[in-house]
Amino acid sequence: MHHETFRSPQSLRVGLSLTTFCFFTCCLASHLPAHEPAPDENSSTVAKGMVFEDVNGNGVREPQEPGIPDVRVSNGLSITRTDDRGRYALPVTDDSILFVIKPRGWMSPVNDQNLPQFYYIHKPAGSPSDTRFAGVAPTGPLPESVDFPMHRHAEPDRFKALLFGDPQPRNVREVEYIAHDVIEQIIAQEAHDASFGVTLGDIVFDDLSVMEPLNQAIALIGIPWYNVIGNHDLNTDAPNDRLSDETFERHYGPSYYSFDHGPTHFIVLDDVTWVGAHDGQRAHYHGGLGERQLQFVRNDLAEIPKDQLVVLLMHIPLTGVQDRQELYRLIERRPATVSISAHTHYMEHRFIGAEDGWMGPERHHHIVNVTVCGSWWRGQPDESGIPHATMSDGGPNGYSIMEFDGNRYSLELRAARRPAEYQMNIYAPEVVPTSEVATTVILANVFAASDKTKCWLRVGETPWQAMQQVTLRDPAFLAERSREAALVNRTWTELPGPHATPHMYRAMLPTGLPPGTHAIEIKATEQDGQEHFGRRILRVSGDN
Repeated sequence: MHHETFRSPQSLRVGLSLTTFCFFTCCLASHLPAHEPAPDENSSTVAKGMVFEDVNGNGVREPQEPGIPDVRVSNGLSITRTDDRGRYALPVTDDSILFVIKPRGWMSPVNDQNLPQFYYIHKPAGSPSDTRFAGVAPTGPLPESVDFPMHRHAEPDRFKALLFGDPQPRNVREVEYIAHDVIEQIIAQEAHDASFGVTLGDIVFDDLSVMEPLNQAIALIGIPWYNVIGNHDLNTDAPNDRLSDETFERHYGPSYYSFDHGPTHFIVLDDVTWVGAHDGQRAHYHGGLGERQLQFVRNDLAEIPKDQLVVLLMHIPLTGVQDRQELYRLIERRPATVSISAHTHYMEHRFIGAEDGWMGPERHHHIVNVTVCGSWWRGQPDESGIPHATMSDGGPNGYSIMEFDGNRYSLELRAARRPAEYQMNIYAPEVVPTSEVATTVILANVFAASDKTKCWLRVGETPWQAMQQVTLRDPAFLAERSREAALVNRTWTELPGPHATPHMYRAMLPTGLPPGTHAIEIKATEQDGQEHFGRRILRVSGDN
């Protein structure tokens, strides 16, 4: 469908075609570190507009199309609600973003890359032109009316979302890895089950021109796709944090924002602070939110019911964010919160407590998601020419499916080009002499397990026995890394160093196994009742 925009003396209606994205491909001003002054809203002008029901789907507000009351609209700091006619007013500076906080039962339009178009940028002069990758084109004078179309959208209490950590392609060839390794699998199996998807940062690997082909590939999944900014998604030639998000803004919009889907409230955070080179110090990034973003979160959560599930989406794990204590104070008294990041290139569940300054009555659950690129597309290519990219915890590259149901949630890992049942690796000898059965250790790496996961082992018809959770380096990863390092004329990048993996489980073989071939079975049970099974064949030989 073709959408148009037009300018009239009275107003400007914002449409949604790719050719008119100078009005919508823009973003909320980035979080501002302490050494950068925030835009002065006292010297701002007032933007006015309407959130309206786009009945005919053309992206243009027609006289008969009603405004939508009680929808929240923000400029990245303040939040207001539309009146009974769908109208709002907010202050803007010459570097501001206006965006809708999507309410339940409504949806903003998406562009031809399935990226939600819920924002408008007011940047009359555009982004600085002296950066390597283009930012936002000049948007011109502030329109008399900035209008946001929305359409009705059924959202049940129970729904699923796809989570991508670090796709991180360096080039188009690695976009093709993603397409064949992950996207084709999703299209064949699961796209119809998920309501939307999220990339948890490091969308690309420093070359921001790769965003466009990657967007096109992910769009084939066919669901709305939200994006979190990562440290490899920045304009690294920017002099400060405020200007480091310009190319991200051009493609994806705000670097922080929020939305509702079903009964769940999502907050997308920009927790990467860029520090430009100054006073002899090299440019670098660190985990940080900044006061402006934290104030937005304060204002946002002030209007969210205390018992509503709040999901925080970010790139750098929460425990690596310098000003996380301020965020802790905002969420720790809520009975239902969870946060999700990526960045580390291994899968982990962290339960944050008093040792990190958390003061809530219950520990906060933070999930470090599996990464699409695994170990940065490292390792020997497989039969399809794609590096196996095993993560440093011994787990496969892939993605997650997260299900939400009221205040409950669950998460399942999906390994790239593997069946859904592939949730663990079991390590056991091929052959065990009868005399060594009682001293033989069996290990299982349960890729998405947490401290609340319980594992059991049995062999054949023997009783289930509990396995002990241990933190170890994955033995198969160590062996593969050594094998590949010994090969000559390598054309691939070597695997990274191993990560001590907390989702390993250990047990001894049951005594008394007779000579012969036996099936080892391992059952992993999650806190929410999910069960995963793994099996491996082992042979017991008679002593000679």
